Amino acid sequence: MNDLSKYRNIGIFAHVDAGKTTTTERILSLTGKIHKIGEVHDGEATTDFMDQERERGITIQSAATSCEWDEHRLNIIDTPGHVDFTIEVYRSLKVLDGGVGVFCGSGGVEPQSETNWRYANESEVARIIFVNKLDRLGADFYRVVEQIKNVLGAKPLVMVLPIGTEDDFTGVVDLLTRKAWIWDGSGDPFKYEVQDVPADMVDDVETYRQELIETALEQDDDAMEKYLDGEEPSDETIKACIRKGTIGLDFFPTYCGSAFKNKGVQLVLNAVVDYLPNPTEVDPQPEVDLEGNETGELAVVDIDKPLRALAFKIMDDRYGALTFIRIYSGKLAKGTTVMNSYTGKTERIGRIVEMHADSREELDSAQAGDIVAVLGMKNVQTGHTLCDPNNPATLEPMVFPDPVISMAVAPKDKAASEKLGIALGKMIAEDPSFLVSTDEESGETILKGMGELHLDIKIDILKRTHNVEVVVGKPQVAYRETITQRLEDSYTHKKQSGGSGQFGKIDYVVEPGEVGSGWTFESKVTGGNVPREFWPAIEKGFKMMMEEGVLAGYPVEDVAITLMDGAFHPVDSSAIAFELAAKGGYRQSMPKAGPQLMEPIMKVDVFTPEDHVGDVIGDLNRRRGMIKSQEPGVTSVRIKGDVPLAEMFGYIGDLRTMTSGRGQFSMEFSHYNACPNNVAEQIIKEAKERKENAS
Repeated sequence: MNDLSKYRNIGIFAHVDAGKTTTTERILSLTGKIHKIGEVHDGEATTDFMDQERERGITIQSAATSCEWDEHRLNIIDTPGHVDFTIEVYRSLKVLDGGVGVFCGSGGVEPQSETNWRYANESEVARIIFVNKLDRLGADFYRVVEQIKNVLGAKPLVMVLPIGTEDDFTGVVDLLTRKAWIWDGSGDPFKYEVQDVPADMVDDVETYRQELIETALEQDDDAMEKYLDGEEPSDETIKACIRKGTIGLDFFPTYCGSAFKNKGVQLVLNAVVDYLPNPTEVDPQPEVDLEGNETGELAVVDIDKPLRALAFKIMDDRYGALTFIRIYSGKLAKGTTVMNSYTGKTERIGRIVEMHADSREELDSAQAGDIVAVLGMKNVQTGHTLCDPNNPATLEPMVFPDPVISMAVAPKDKAASEKLGIALGKMIAEDPSFLVSTDEESGETILKGMGELHLDIKIDILKRTHNVEVVVGKPQVAYRETITQRLEDSYTHKKQSGGSGQFGKIDYVVEPGEVGSGWTFESKVTGGNVPREFWPAIEKGFKMMMEEGVLAGYPVEDVAITLMDGAFHPVDSSAIAFELAAKGGYRQSMPKAGPQLMEPIMKVDVFTPEDHVGDVIGDLNRRRGMIKSQEPGVTSVRIKGDVPLAEMFGYIGDLRTMTSGRGQFSMEFSHYNACPNNVAEQIIKEAKERKENAS
């Protein structure tokens, strides 16, 4: 199929448990892609194929699948709803042209809905809305529509009205055609009748239909003028206006139903075809140079243009690494060579497959508008651009949030130690929000992720997928030490034990250095009292000692040492004697120069609903935080502040409890600051205990 107007690249996203995966299952069933419907609560859903997904009943990684409806090809990505996996939503939205936002009929607009909606707004993705689970106790379509207006600051365009509610929910009225779609109680999606509007709903239908037409016709001045003169617009005119407004993000066509009971999903599929954009109707991706600045060129969706494709996901499975790519322009064929503009190296395309969750169909080629997976890519990572080697270009890369939580792990035995590095390498390639580092001070392997659940799943994957058993510990905060006073001092190293002795005398100044300078050494000796050849040995002696402070053994920073004068012996002086003099001088002077413990301060960015601002600020103050600013937004208040890292462990759980799960936060390192005395005393005490235990 080469007609790009018949392509729809869509994502299905929502809060945890709003029914995204169930909706995807119903779409696959209706389009004939699967014949047995799998249920999430039974662990049988097609797109939830990881063991961890089936056990927990949540989606962890986005799954891609393709199907056809009304002679249109739909590439669908089912994304996770949990906050720890928003990276999957973000990178899926980056390559999609449209989306279906699913909301729970009883839960309404929930916290993660807000985050996903914000991501979709930033990515400028056109959306339709599906209010699901109208068969549930407490479901209320009209309340959810109001929440979408008030909480998300969005404009829902109501396209259908529900017939009945909760247990009595039987179908929907299509406002455009004024027809009622009523399903029987069998649960078969094809067992429905199209009837006249129930008598008790006629007035409501006319009211909402008039509102629908007036909102839609704002997209077309001529049609609006005729309508105001009393001329009823045709269905085609209204549909064209709705399509224009949807693609322009002026409003969001809103549907309702129950995916689990197979009611209302057909109308959503029709809306995907009728109102969401094809690849050519979306603003082209900007091309950038190596520094990330826009070049002014655009990757226009066109089969005849040079190849431009973005790798948006890496997945390791039993056949090797799969690289998911969205092709923006040109064609991709088996056996051809493409260039990775990030590495500057070429790669050969081995096999191209169309994914259906974790099964696949082999393809000979793919083209602009397609979302496919390629096997055998060696050096491609998420966000890299694949392009024509004769016409290179780079697409705007993805920007990923920094991890907010870290955890120390150690392999249980030697066998696990060898496998751990390989397994972590594969996991980092798959998930850009998961980072691994080695703590130089403790030698521990530190895993960093987006939340406790994120890291919990990673430990589980290490164990089950890669057969690596690890011991999980708590990470240590990386404190530093410095000094607060200027001190002039002198030290003589003198040793006589038969034969030639050792002698070195240094006069020096120790003082606080510039913030962020690390430590500096300078010699102002004149007249040869300390020969020049011994200066490097003195610097080396001080440098070695700076690695362990006198308070708690943490590295020393922001200290300036100046060698002023000294003395030497023509026979007994040597480089080693002056190095030992520097070490002795450090031990003698640092305790007298007002040593101080420094702690890492994090730049914290919190999003919270307005009614929880007081609780959040009060909690940050209790954590010794310094609030910098408050910015009210459409859906939440943004609070920025500086908080010590030591106080931030477990914060994500506390924030979610405080804000009923609606709070979000990110943090990154800002600077080091002096520890308050009471905190410093406790840290120094713990450090001494650790040292005693170790010896």
